[in-house]
Amino acid sequence: MSRLNRAVSCVVALACLTGTPAFANMGESGASSTEANFVAGRQAIEKQDWEGALNALRKAVAADPGNADAHNWLGFAYRKLGKFAESFSAYDEALRINPQHKAAHEYIGEAYLQTDQLDKAETHLAELNRLCTPIPCEEYKDLKRAINEYKKSHR
Repeated sequence: MSRLNRAVSCVVALACLTGTPAFANMGESGASSTEANFVAGRQAIEKQDWEGALNALRKAVAADPGNADAHNWLGFAYRKLGKFAESFSAYDEALRINPQHKAAHEYIGEAYLQTDQLDKAETHLAELNRLCTPIPCEEYKDLKRAINEYKKSHR
């Protein structure tokens, strides 16, 4: 099972079992609708249904604009479709909401590599290094690996 699939499964399970804190401020019907869109978006990502993910996650962020996870996954889906301006905007919003969002740092770093902006990717790697010290987290390791591969292929 890929890291993405494990992450999606964990988030879906946690959302189903406990509810997510991002939805805590909403009324019962708003929370369930927003949560359902978030879960549907994550499930679409797991299936690599990028348009389906965009549709569901746009609804989730419209209903709960303060949900950094939803903005992060929205950015991920945009990036997979090659819509980098929209992707950067969504990642930036996730990081504005939660500057310590490790996945957003990793994914925006990968987007910067895809658009040949190594310096910006390295800035996010440095931030992950700070956030994940003393033990490197998966997000740091994955972005570091992507940067190393980028450097090898762009010699």
